[in-house]
Amino acid sequence: MNKEFSTAQRPTFKRTLRRINMTTIVIAMTLVWLMLSVVSVVTLKQYGQKNLELTGATLSHSIEAALVFGDETAAADTLATLGKQGQFAEADVYNKRHQLFASWAYESDASSDRFNLLVSHWLFPKPTTQPVIHNGEIIGQIRLSARDSLIGHFIWTSLGVLTTCVLLATAAAMVISRHLHIDVVNALQKITDVAHDVRTNRNFARRVPEERIEEFHRFAQDFNSLLDEMEEWQRSLQAKNDQLLRTAMHDPLTGLPNRASFRTHINALMNDPVAKAGSALLYLDGDDFKVINDTWGHAAGDYVLIETALRLVEFGGKQHHAFRLGGDEFAVLLSNISDELQVQRFCIALAQRFTTAMDMHNGHAAPFTVSIGYAMTSEHDSIEGLLEQADKNMYLMKNQRTRTLC
Repeated sequence: MNKEFSTAQRPTFKRTLRRINMTTIVIAMTLVWLMLSVVSVVTLKQYGQKNLELTGATLSHSIEAALVFGDETAAADTLATLGKQGQFAEADVYNKRHQLFASWAYESDASSDRFNLLVSHWLFPKPTTQPVIHNGEIIGQIRLSARDSLIGHFIWTSLGVLTTCVLLATAAAMVISRHLHIDVVNALQKITDVAHDVRTNRNFARRVPEERIEEFHRFAQDFNSLLDEMEEWQRSLQAKNDQLLRTAMHDPLTGLPNRASFRTHINALMNDPVAKAGSALLYLDGDDFKVINDTWGHAAGDYVLIETALRLVEFGGKQHHAFRLGGDEFAVLLSNISDELQVQRFCIALAQRFTTAMDMHNGHAAPFTVSIGYAMTSEHDSIEGLLEQADKNMYLMKNQRTRTLC
């Protein structure tokens, strides 16, 4: 026998529709919350992994000298310095025999930092490994595990703002849903479209348009504020990536592009037939730089290197590119070269730039000259041959100068 419902027990269509509307709103807002949460965490994962890789590349250059000279103390100090800045949680340096050379680990506070460690572990489940290269040979490797104390704070803040917005919007929607069902659906559709666009296309510049309903207008403003934070965080991470890339590709003392940047430029040049036909390479090596260091100290030597870089930049302008390869060795890539005679004139003009004594910044000045060798890119098919020819010509010039002084 079927059970009968009394009139008082039987739900009305209006009440049923209200329940459907309330359920729909709760489900939709929950989906929005989940999508934005996933978008923020996935975005952090991508940029955070890139930051860790660039940090490893930068650290490999910093630790190179310590590995070359077997200075475990210097390596440990370098790891500790960068580690205390929040660059990574753990770092292990291995020599070319795969033996542990130096290590550093962040000592976390289990009571206050447990969430940050959990998030960092999820974001970077696999530590990154970077080789340490010296003179084209792998002399060791660095293994880094990530830590970012800002990640936990950002996620808590983002989830808190998002949850508050969702709760407020849901409450407002439940109150007005009986009168504005269609408007509510349309408003949620706009928000869902924006969230979907952000998640699918990474379009963090997308914003929810203004709503006719006041409650949803406020929600749209809060929603857009959260998107503003996410967009700003994305720009901040991108800027940090760019800074790490610049640090990895530039000499910290002189500001000139370093050896890694030089290899990138020379590879691109040799693979471009048009640029290769009108370019040349200059190799420069300081004369008696060790005497300056021994006489005036390393600080004076640093001033000499900085002044040398300035003179090279002034000489090259925007057309020619100068690089510091290491120590007192520099390189200049000449472009728009017509013939070898023009390169020889360039070498003479550049050598004259160093006829003025160098200021030691200690009340004294000392002469500092450079030996210059060149090679025409059009005459070589390989980078190794080009570099070898320029280096050979540079040492021929240095030997001639030595015999002249004797």
